[in-house]
Amino acid sequence: MEFTPPALRTALVLLPFVLPIAIWVSWSDMKTMRIPNMAVLAMAAVWPLAGWLAVPLDLWLWGFAIMAIVLLAGFIGNAVGLFGAGDAKFAAAISPVFVGGDPTLILMLYAACSIAALAAHRLMKHVPAFRRATPDWKSWASPKFPMGLALSGMALFYLLAAFLPNP
Repeated sequence: MEFTPPALRTALVLLPFVLPIAIWVSWSDMKTMRIPNMAVLAMAAVWPLAGWLAVPLDLWLWGFAIMAIVLLAGFIGNAVGLFGAGDAKFAAAISPVFVGGDPTLILMLYAACSIAALAAHRLMKHVPAFRRATPDWKSWASPKFPMGLALSGMALFYLLAAFLPNP
């Protein structure tokens, strides 16, 4: 299995939009344990507005199908209590970014980003200077994890991989 990063064009087109929304989602989810609907709508708007510039037309259309499939799976996952509705909606909104990618590697990236985000969040929770700077963050005391942090990281790392040198 060989990792094939997204095309540089895809990353150049999508990163300027995805980066600020991903930061917004991560910050909001850690601070309030909620992903704002406006952030989800902003991310969902990236694909119809800019996705057609990032990928060929057939992949752009597949991006909408992937978004619908992930949204349906997210609603089911939320209904059985696996994760929050905001996480499900945001996962659907970012899913077109991965169109054309290897599903196995995307799932591995999801797992790696989830583990890394959990470890970083739990570690930073115990750093006094960081806690003093963010005393009102609900995620510090919550038994739940702000999954928006991991999902945002996943989208960003995937797009940033386009800038890695090809072996």
